Amino acid sequence: MTTLLDLTQQGDVATIGDESKLSKVKLMDPQQLYELWERQHWSAHAIELERDVADWREFPDADREDVVWGLSSFFVGEERVTTQFSGLVMAYEDQSEEAFLATQQVDEARHTQFFARFYDSVLGIGDGIDAQLQQVRENVNDAFLTLFDEHLVDACARLVADPADRESKVDFVTTYHMVIEGTLALTGQFFITDFFERRGLMPGLVDGFKKISRDEHRHVAYGTWYLKEACRDAALERRVQAKLAELLPVAAGVLVPKGKDPFGDWELLGYSSRRINEFAFKALSRRLKVIGTGLPGVTQAA
Repeated sequence: MTTLLDLTQQGDVATIGDESKLSKVKLMDPQQLYELWERQHWSAHAIELERDVADWREFPDADREDVVWGLSSFFVGEERVTTQFSGLVMAYEDQSEEAFLATQQVDEARHTQFFARFYDSVLGIGDGIDAQLQQVRENVNDAFLTLFDEHLVDACARLVADPADRESKVDFVTTYHMVIEGTLALTGQFFITDFFERRGLMPGLVDGFKKISRDEHRHVAYGTWYLKEACRDAALERRVQAKLAELLPVAAGVLVPKGKDPFGDWELLGYSSRRINEFAFKALSRRLKVIGTGLPGVTQAA
């Protein structure tokens, strides 16, 4: 099979588009992104879920496991980021960046609220967010826990300890905006949304996922802007490369649904592992080209 790690090692830039155009993309700065946030505001508690309840009741058992696994990763991930984002907010370098970063932490809390509502109303898992998360965490795989409970937590702790440490800030943005959000989350959102939209099912989930995806594109735009500025410093560019090389083997494992062979071919909701990994690879590659850096040399995980 072909994994995200394989594609990264191959570095097949021919699949990602015109490099010259990507390198000339004009990025929005934090002030512009903050203003965009104001125009794109939405409520997690205003999305209608009644139709979703009926659709889920009739949903094929064969696909339920894939859906629950995918949604569990998002629910736990949104909570993890909400609680671990304070370090980056503290590391702002001007008032516009502070304003935008504060909106992102609010967004993550809003996403958590949406999934809590969905799990309670549609999946029948309630008793409050803390109890929901305790149950849902049982569905995520070991690579997910390594990425979110170890790497992300450590990146936040180092920024809390010293918000002025630019190397720690680069590590956090690379970990979260490039790997977690820009490579993994947007990939999962695309395929889950595509699956339900093509079938005309779960309109509330589709609506919520599209709004979450719009938020996360805005977040990733910030991360791309920040790293493009940071990578003007050759030492910080090497830092980005080193962090990607460290995390991509873990990220490759996060993409594999729990219980499926990470070294074999698998499917998620009918989408092949190759198609999912190629989507993630292209998402990361395009952003690195915009930043002005390349794919790192990485070692296959044991």
